[in-house]
Amino acid sequence: MANIREIAKLAGVSVTTVSRVLNHHPYVSEEKRNSVRKAMEALNYKRNINAVHLSKGTSNMIGVVLPTINHPYFSSIVDGIAEEAMKDNQQLILYQTNYETTKELDALEMLRGNLIDGLVFCSRAISLEVVKEYKEYGPIILCEDSDQAIFPSISIPHEKAFQFGLQYLVSKGHTRIAYCLGRKEGPNSLKRIRAYETMMKKLNQKVRDEWLYDRCLTIEDGREVLLKYIQLTEKPTAFLVGNDQVAAGLILASKNYRLSIPKDFAILSFDNQPISEIMGISTIEIQTKEIGRLAVQSIKKYENESNRLILPFKLIERDSV
Repeated sequence: MANIREIAKLAGVSVTTVSRVLNHHPYVSEEKRNSVRKAMEALNYKRNINAVHLSKGTSNMIGVVLPTINHPYFSSIVDGIAEEAMKDNQQLILYQTNYETTKELDALEMLRGNLIDGLVFCSRAISLEVVKEYKEYGPIILCEDSDQAIFPSISIPHEKAFQFGLQYLVSKGHTRIAYCLGRKEGPNSLKRIRAYETMMKKLNQKVRDEWLYDRCLTIEDGREVLLKYIQLTEKPTAFLVGNDQVAAGLILASKNYRLSIPKDFAILSFDNQPISEIMGISTIEIQTKEIGRLAVQSIKKYENESNRLILPFKLIERDSV
């Protein structure tokens, strides 16, 4: 493969001039710029971008860890990440993990090896103690409602938002409330569980294990929740659901049993994805795309310290409550 010395010789210019053309330096005459370009074409020169970035001590790539890309919540965060990264021509490497910690470790090892400039965890299964071991190798951003003071984090206040959702359902006359979580051991879900248990105690209601539905992420999961609801002897009158996909599954499955929403049971969910508007689902909006944008901004201005960003949420009232 040709190098810049060969290009300089063929173009009849100095090596410095070739370097300036390659790096888009403004102080090069158009005549010399054209000569260099023609020489590059004649020699079939391909620039080694990896070598350029390594020489500058950066890879110009950001790693993004997420359990699945095939979910509106995570794809919306990635959309925000991509939009912000594009401003500096940064590239993304996606690590789809399905919450497998070995795959999350692979992403952390990429950071250790300086193959990426920073890492964004959209969600994680790996323990914070393990993540701490990689702090010295570069920016790590957590998209979660995190009480830790080690890494920057971006989220809505999940406990407060869940409490708000419960209070809204209570204001509509519901005290028998079931709830659906994506992963009950996750940091956001732990706060939601705490809000639920606090509210049930305040209402003098029993916390029923059978009214907690875990591993709920998809429309199909919502259908499964409805089947379990049908089999209950004591049924809730409302569901507070972790995301719009599960809420949509609940509604679709309820039609097979001629159940009416909100007459037979009310539904309030989270996210405010397009499906919630299509299906008339009341939901609490999370600015997922903004979370992604802020994650990239946090990498750009990273100074090896924590910075907890809490975003607002708002209720979108529709027909399901």
